[in-house]
Amino acid sequence: MIRALLLVTALAALPASARPPRLTLFITVDALGSDVLLRNRPRLQGGLGQLLTAGAFYPYARYGFAECRTAPGHATLSTGTNPWRHGVIDNRWVDRATGKPVNSFVDPAHPVLEVPLSPGQDASPANLMVETLADRLRVATQERGKAVAVSLKSRAAIAMAGRLGQAWWFDDGVGKFVTGTWYTKEFPTWVKELNARKLPESYFGKKWELMRPRAEYVGEDERPYEVNAYGLGRTFPHPLDGGLPSPGLISYRAFGVSPDSHDVLVEAAKAAMVGEALGKDEVPDLLAVSLSGTDLVFHEFGPYSWEMQDSLLRLDKALGDLIAAAERAAGGRANLVIALTADHGGATAPEQWAAQGLPAQRVSPVVLAQELTQELRKQFGGDVTASLEELDVYLSGKSLEGPKVDGAAMRRAAAAWLAKHPAVVTAVARDDLFTAPDIAGHLTPLRKGYFPERSGDVLYMVKPFHLLYTDAEGTSHGTPYSYDSQVPVVFAGKGIKPGAYLEEMDPVDVAPTLAALMEIGMPASAEGKPRAEILTGK
Repeated sequence: MIRALLLVTALAALPASARPPRLTLFITVDALGSDVLLRNRPRLQGGLGQLLTAGAFYPYARYGFAECRTAPGHATLSTGTNPWRHGVIDNRWVDRATGKPVNSFVDPAHPVLEVPLSPGQDASPANLMVETLADRLRVATQERGKAVAVSLKSRAAIAMAGRLGQAWWFDDGVGKFVTGTWYTKEFPTWVKELNARKLPESYFGKKWELMRPRAEYVGEDERPYEVNAYGLGRTFPHPLDGGLPSPGLISYRAFGVSPDSHDVLVEAAKAAMVGEALGKDEVPDLLAVSLSGTDLVFHEFGPYSWEMQDSLLRLDKALGDLIAAAERAAGGRANLVIALTADHGGATAPEQWAAQGLPAQRVSPVVLAQELTQELRKQFGGDVTASLEELDVYLSGKSLEGPKVDGAAMRRAAAAWLAKHPAVVTAVARDDLFTAPDIAGHLTPLRKGYFPERSGDVLYMVKPFHLLYTDAEGTSHGTPYSYDSQVPVVFAGKGIKPGAYLEEMDPVDVAPTLAALMEIGMPASAEGKPRAEILTGK
């Protein structure tokens, strides 16, 4: 009896560092490529800047798969796996049963709660094939630990929440935070109260003004390849009413582009902390916050724009508020772990690259698909049609179902034609993906992104500085080149040694590292490993 009492006393006397953090704050900044962050870092003095200084900072993390997009990026961060395991190959893919594109998290059986039914909408994690960090936390703690994810984007929140957490996202059709019936059949009180505040509506009629004097912004405010979307215009100040007489879809989308969306997401995160009592006991909790506004700015204005510079300055300020709230919720920094990273980077407009002398070009996937279709019909006849979803080529047509058609021969012919296209660096039929020699290393990222039931019949890759984009303005992402695939990773808080860690890491290591810090098992299919050096500084 005495020995048992002594053991209990000794355990109770263990330092706080022997316990897992009460709260883990997992921040993703959509489209925050390493080059964007490093270029703007000297001006970041708020929460983001302080996190880079006080945390273990990896400037050069790099995704190992090819199609660097929002859904696969978030799924990789939350599971510690590549798309070849988690199955989320892109924001959407072609459903082979119907021949039509579907969103990554579509689920007709679990529609979005309190939103008009819209076929194809992202709604549940049913298509996510492996366990997430949130799932592992819920299982490991026998559902005592809570896991909540919030974002403007459904595909970001769902990927981070997994099957067992909570996912909340902003629906610009109804102007409020929502979720799918997979997660709940009724909004909890804290979400009802959050929506009752009508925070996005409060910005209607206002303008997005520059945070700093105009002389502090690099480059020009207006460039011809920027997009005039949602009534924002191309120059500051940007009106946020969408040209509408009252709040509606277009004004909510204008709000989403503006950095005011950062502040609203922080308010949503704070509401979740209070409403779910996150960080209030010794059982670890997880709060994932994906800030989408930077990606929306990136697509419309580009990574070098004044708009991106200003969005990051305001993000810097908003993250200070978020981190302070997380510290309060956890009862101090000693009980908090923070991770910050991005789901992908992004290319600048090819017109800007070309003006600087780089071999850049805008490539239309529609035209490319039409030309490939014509070539295949010339060679094989019939009604075969090629459709492109980013780096995946899907072949369809009744003639493919006939006994006389050699599908592998057609796929190889499509790959051979694409490989000779002046904008393409490599192409391969799915039949040869894992057997063809990978001399230049282009096939490895295509392999890591390949999921047989969802990926294309042919996979290919455009050349560097070539933007695969339907629109004549704006820009995008989705290749394994460093401007798309290289992102920062920061760990900070309880037990973590600050410093710059210049070795390249793979973002599949993020979830295993957080699992280790939370003292739970890793997500079941994780490919990554914990970064032990952040605890030793070596």
